[in-house]
Amino acid sequence: MDAFGELMAKLPPELQQEVWDFAQFLVEKKTSPKRKRLRLDWAGGLAELKGKYTSLELQKKSLDWWGD
Repeated sequence: MDAFGELMAKLPPELQQEVWDFAQFLVEKKTSPKRKRLRLDWAGGLAELKGKYTSLELQKKSLDWWGD
């Protein structure tokens, strides 16, 4: 850890603060609860539209829906 302290001493104060902030972020990231995995229970939910629309048409339509 002495090498780290020496390295930090070479940085200007604003960069020392940035390193400190990043280290705090890493600690919080490591100690925060894990996120749940994305559920894919909706997969296949549009199967009945497979023959009616192309994937590109569905993509464009979904963008229209999100734009409302």
